[in-house]
Amino acid sequence: MNLESPKVTLDKSAEETFNFLSDVKNFESLMPENISKFQVLEEDTFIFALKGMPEITLQKKEAHPNNKIVLGAAGGKLDFSLTGNITETEGGKSEVQLVFNGEFNAMMAMMIKGPISKFIETLANNMTTAF
Repeated sequence: MNLESPKVTLDKSAEETFNFLSDVKNFESLMPENISKFQVLEEDTFIFALKGMPEITLQKKEAHPNNKIVLGAAGGKLDFSLTGNITETEGGKSEVQLVFNGEFNAMMAMMIKGPISKFIETLANNMTTAF
């Protein structure tokens, strides 16, 4: 399953955006209002939970300076990644799109497609005001 957030334009350079997303503690400011838990476990790992959902642990897996950050599931039963693609635009601005990619059976994919689409859209939209 591959889901993409809408692209958002930020009044920050690609370098500033990359640096913000590279620090996992900053993801707390991007989370939806219904977050029930957020905790940084290590420099590159955090755990979060939304009300009514299981806890998810994410770990920074890849970092390509100023254009890509890849977070992946750390442990648990589901294997997926969340990639932030960053593009420099004119005037010192940047554009970001989040891409969720995971392998799920058809039933699981049907159940989580809506909530995950809304989740990555919220993360992307919250970037416009988070920093």
